[in-house]
Amino acid sequence: MFDKLDAMKQRFNELTEEIGKSEVIANQELWQKLVKEHAELQEIVEKYDAYLENEKQVGELHEMLHDPENADMAEMIEEELAELQKKQPKLEEELKLLLIPKDPNDDKNVMLEIRAGTGGEEASLFGMDLLRMYTRYAERSRYKTEILSSNYTELGGVKEVIISIAGKGAYSNLKYESGVHRVQRVPETESGGRIHTSAATVAVLPEAEDVDIQVNPADLRIDVYRASGNGGQCVNTTDSAVRITHIPTGLVVTCQDEKSQLKNKEKCMKVLKARLYDMKKSEQDKEYAERRKSQVGSGDRSERIRTYNFPQGRVTDHRIGLTLYKLESFLDGDMQEMIDALIFAEKEKSLLAVDE
Repeated sequence: MFDKLDAMKQRFNELTEEIGKSEVIANQELWQKLVKEHAELQEIVEKYDAYLENEKQVGELHEMLHDPENADMAEMIEEELAELQKKQPKLEEELKLLLIPKDPNDDKNVMLEIRAGTGGEEASLFGMDLLRMYTRYAERSRYKTEILSSNYTELGGVKEVIISIAGKGAYSNLKYESGVHRVQRVPETESGGRIHTSAATVAVLPEAEDVDIQVNPADLRIDVYRASGNGGQCVNTTDSAVRITHIPTGLVVTCQDEKSQLKNKEKCMKVLKARLYDMKKSEQDKEYAERRKSQVGSGDRSERIRTYNFPQGRVTDHRIGLTLYKLESFLDGDMQEMIDALIFAEKEKSLLAVDE
């Protein structure tokens, strides 16, 4: 860890000199790049300097304590030494946290997809519960939401829905929601009162910006058709629904929620870019197949990340073993305690990597 910190401090000092040179200032593109790198290193270098200064003072006080000439000040020195020694582990922990690589997508908006899994109509109704939960969480967090694509059942469930959630830190808070969510409850349609287990899958993708992904219009096949509602009932009499196929990858996105063909096309492109960006990012990590499978799964009940148990009023996240007995408020968007625990667990795991 300290080798990394020394290298960062050296680089910071080099940058401090570089950005002051007239030839660098004259090259605005280079200057801005170096200033950005300098700013990114500044917080960690300042914290490291504070750590080194604290360590230096501890060493000096140890020397003073063992010097016979300071015998009459021993008690005062010991008190000051104890205070500085207490600060050292805290400073070290803060340094480790600063060394954890930041996810470049954390401040991005989110495309959140919900699909009914195993469990038939009950799974679709649970999908609607999840949609409400995330919408209410977004309201609590002062994020903006917009439904980009939806497919509902006749009983008011969700076959598939894609929503945009926009706001600072949306992805950093919601990225751990990806996976299979399992529900255990007595369905409204069940006359025997037996508990059923159903599932829905959630995928959370960072919204792609134009600088992240560029789509060649020649790679797209755009089809328009008449939007339809439940059971094939006609919703409008114009060809407003849009289906976009990205030919190189085979990705297909459809939108029919808006009456305007143009608006449906805009929403389709937003979803397509997010999926292409996710694919590109995953391929760069050489883990696309594994990550997509771990994120969405097959919708099978056994692949769950979280269980919502209605008879016991609890919600359990199986990745961190946390159970909260506040199911009703959780489904009303009171999710931050769980989200904070997931973020903390991820940081703990990252800290182990920093120590290596």
